[in-house]
Amino acid sequence: MTQMALSVAPDPAEDALTAQLVEMTVEDVQRALGEGRVTAEELAKAFLARIETYNPRYNALIVMNPHALAEARAIDARRAAGEALGPLAGVPIVIKDTMDMAGLPSTGGWHFLAAAAGGIDLIPATDAPVTARMREAGCVILGKTNVPVLSHTGSHANDSWAGPTLNPAAPDRIPGGSSAGTATAVAASLAVLGLAEETGGSIQNPASAQGLVGIKPSFALVPNAGVMPLAGSTRDVVGPIARCVRDAALTLDALAGYTAADPKTVAGIGKRPAGGYTAKLSSGALAGKRLGLYGPGWRDLPLSEEAAALYARAQDELTAAGATLVADPFAGTGFADLAEPTPGLVYFDARGFESAPYDLQLYLRRMGPNAALDSFAAFAEATKAEDAFAPGGVLHPITNLRQLAPCLADPSNPPDLSDFLTAREAYLALFERVMAEHGLDALVFPQMRAELPPLHGPGTLLETTVCEINIAGLPGVTLPAGAYASGSPFNLIFVGRMWSEGDLLAYAYAYEQATHHRRAPALDA
Repeated sequence: MTQMALSVAPDPAEDALTAQLVEMTVEDVQRALGEGRVTAEELAKAFLARIETYNPRYNALIVMNPHALAEARAIDARRAAGEALGPLAGVPIVIKDTMDMAGLPSTGGWHFLAAAAGGIDLIPATDAPVTARMREAGCVILGKTNVPVLSHTGSHANDSWAGPTLNPAAPDRIPGGSSAGTATAVAASLAVLGLAEETGGSIQNPASAQGLVGIKPSFALVPNAGVMPLAGSTRDVVGPIARCVRDAALTLDALAGYTAADPKTVAGIGKRPAGGYTAKLSSGALAGKRLGLYGPGWRDLPLSEEAAALYARAQDELTAAGATLVADPFAGTGFADLAEPTPGLVYFDARGFESAPYDLQLYLRRMGPNAALDSFAAFAEATKAEDAFAPGGVLHPITNLRQLAPCLADPSNPPDLSDFLTAREAYLALFERVMAEHGLDALVFPQMRAELPPLHGPGTLLETTVCEINIAGLPGVTLPAGAYASGSPFNLIFVGRMWSEGDLLAYAYAYEQATHHRRAPALDA
């Protein structure tokens, strides 16, 4: 694997920290920093040393931040000066390759867009808003993580210019995608937290595949300007991947909210919970709550025998925590019939991708006047040898969308999104009706219908909620709920109404505290 290396000299302090890095939480970081047992710089050095040890095998990070230690020292200086710092100050994190970070390349996993692989580097002049918010929170960004070409798959990163990313929990099985590298970095304790992005499962899938907590937020709660898009105007969302619910909630506090850089975030004004996303976290949060269960009314595809058994056990755990469970509340409603799976894909509904050329045009223009590519036309020319939209191209399956062709012909004009908007409105209306009729507080499903397939081969991650909640714009929180006999992780996902992240995190936290299913993987250097 080729990457921008950041060499770190051995330091005795790093050796003393090594054991503490595994499964380290934000609370652990703040306690260590507050008690003076470690500095942010020492902590960053220790994580960088761990990356040097394990990243060559697991291939989570592909571009390192050469300023990470300087940024950590700046946090130490602010702390020494007595400045009041937030809960994420000094916390080592990673961000997905597709998120712009001023001065570092955004490659989209494609060799055409990576100088290290013989292509050109796309170097943004400014941070994406989510990157800027992590800096403002005082996080130390260690580097950027691996993705498949143009984030096109929710299963793996096998076709990335940097090579495949492995799943630490099950190295012979898919890691989930497209935020594969972020999930692997977090699962392997190469960082405390990571930022991921989803168009069709790319937060929930890798979090589930690796036994992690992932938040797929309501559409427009978190800005996605400055993030290489697939459906930036319609479906794309940015959210955290973490090892525990509280850490994910703290990260969402930093990410969520309006910015003029992304006008659609006006929709989220007034929707964040008072006191932030940790305010409702309680071990008793499931008591008295009514939760809908997975069934053919939602999607007429069965669980595997082992997934059904694990889900049954999880239902017993939820009931023991005080929840009331409602079997298949969508039965007879026609909800499952709203889906229009794209030919050639495994139950994937691509509606919303009509905006891809227009969104990419906006993204490239935002990169600044000195970027190597400044338009969709320039992008198409640079990548014409493997035209993404042509037969055999990674995005060719979405060409079945009737409103894509006009957008490809003229990416400078806003696309016709009437088909997508009709689908979103239908999903939202029926979802709200079912939730109200059954008095539901949320849904709780197995995030996967079966265990993970092998890393290499035709198999994909068989999820339960991708596209339904991506098209509707609904939030979901996935978290560990055990493992298959093979060791492949099994996760639940809580799904709720728009802007209900605070409640979903509370339910996830209560389940997490009652079960403690998360297990650290054993790594091979």
